[in-house]
Amino acid sequence: MDPANCATSASLPTTSLGAWPTSAVHHGFLGRAGGISQGAFAALNLAGWIGDDPAAVAENWRRWRTNYPAMRPVCLKQIHGNRVISVDDEYGDDRRGGDGMVTATPGVALCIFTADCVPVLLLDPVNRVVGALHAGWRGTLAAIAAVGVRSMIELGARAASIEAALGPAIGSCCFEVDAELAERFAREVPAAEYLARPGRTGKAYLDLRAIVRNQLEEAGLSAGHITTVGPCTKCANDRFFSRRAGGGAISGLQMSFIGFPA
Repeated sequence: MDPANCATSASLPTTSLGAWPTSAVHHGFLGRAGGISQGAFAALNLAGWIGDDPAAVAENWRRWRTNYPAMRPVCLKQIHGNRVISVDDEYGDDRRGGDGMVTATPGVALCIFTADCVPVLLLDPVNRVVGALHAGWRGTLAAIAAVGVRSMIELGARAASIEAALGPAIGSCCFEVDAELAERFAREVPAAEYLARPGRTGKAYLDLRAIVRNQLEEAGLSAGHITTVGPCTKCANDRFFSRRAGGGAISGLQMSFIGFPA
């Protein structure tokens, strides 16, 4: 964990990795620390739909709200696609199906959940538009990064002003997939063939965060506006949830969030 990107305080009940320490935007990539959930959900699981004790999830949310009392969290029913939803004051509390959100409305915290997939936070500090994306391999193949950038532009952002942070996710050291999937990436995603390496027989390793980074550049973001925050989730399973680390077993999910204060 990079101390420069770690927002901690004795008065704050949760700890998160951040990308824009001098910005007015509220954001963070949460890890396991700071909650009360037990077992596979230990400790800061905020996902209430995966089998965790509802009382523990409620307490974990109370702790997050202690940090951001004026922010209204908005969540999705993530479906591993490329649907990006625009959120405003009229958006309700229901979890709509999708894998990304954008907003220009202050006081809204866009919240996405991951274990090994790539959480992407997007910020246009000039035009005050933000976005949050859940980029698994399916969403990456479906170009959710480009859809997210276009959705922000529709709300008044400019690609040249957008900054992106790619949070803790499974790294190229551990993301082993079938060779057929790696070949599909090479066919369908520019530069993906250069971001894979051979694995065991019939397998290959993919650098999913690097592929998403490339897609963001293709969508118009400056390379200098894209940063990677945090380690491989499987390697750092003591600090971050990882389904791969547990052999695919159920686990908690870490939350990533972003929003301008009201």
